[in-house]
Amino acid sequence: MSQQAVTFAVVAMLSWGVWTVLANEATNTIAPELAMILSYAASVVVAVGYVTLQGDAIVLERTGVSYALLAGVFAGIGAVAFYSGLSYGQVGVVTTVSALYFVVAALLGILVLGDTLALKDAAGIGFAILAVLLLAN
Repeated sequence: MSQQAVTFAVVAMLSWGVWTVLANEATNTIAPELAMILSYAASVVVAVGYVTLQGDAIVLERTGVSYALLAGVFAGIGAVAFYSGLSYGQVGVVTTVSALYFVVAALLGILVLGDTLALKDAAGIGFAILAVLLLAN
């Protein structure tokens, strides 16, 4: 894996950690739905700025656009559920449980995309699920 990929992953991890705490605080003072809308509106501004700074040509291809829009639907559903969960529960539990999305992605990768699952991968998923069970109870 490239150093650039790891760098972006670390920035994502740190940013999402801060985002979670700020989202939790927002739901203490405004409706979770409004907090989500404002948060995602700000993220669109950041994304447009990033794309603009990259200066690459934007190519719209029907299949890719369709997948991206469908991904947005699921991201929106997840965001509504996440922000609503924050308003009802503890940030550590809501975040930890929702962070297991990678298990769903791994299983779909295996079932739909033909990815393979090594023993160490299965063990990692098992330990992650165990961690969530311990944190959620």
